[in-house]
Amino acid sequence: MDELRELYQEIILDHNKNPKNFGELPDANHSSEGYNPLCGDRIKVFLKVKDGLVEDIKFTGSGCAISRASASVMTTLVKGKTVQEAEELFKRFHDLVTQSPQAEVNLEELDKLAVFAGVREFPSRIKCASLAWHTLIAALKEKQEPISTE
Repeated sequence: MDELRELYQEIILDHNKNPKNFGELPDANHSSEGYNPLCGDRIKVFLKVKDGLVEDIKFTGSGCAISRASASVMTTLVKGKTVQEAEELFKRFHDLVTQSPQAEVNLEELDKLAVFAGVREFPSRIKCASLAWHTLIAALKEKQEPISTE
């Protein structure tokens, strides 16, 4: 578990400092805003979806390191996936961060998502890590009202 903890810290710091796919997406045809009132995280997710495929995804916003890193990792995993695959990734991520901290983590099955297993040890951070993912689902479902983690 120490190896996973070190990887968690490395990935979080890297994606927070150098977020991937950060910025607006001018030709987006899906978008949604999310807000975490507990710590002030704000995010907007932009998607270009064509024929059931997420051709491009970007995000903007501000927030804590975990929130930004989660959004960055999410965009790298979702880009090029079908909408159904993106929804399955959300489910896997949500299951991972909400299960018991003692639950075993299958590193091979979860790939890059596995680094967020460390969030389980800090329940107040689960909402930070999951904000981008909930915002992604809202954008895919074309919900107009901003989502909140409360």
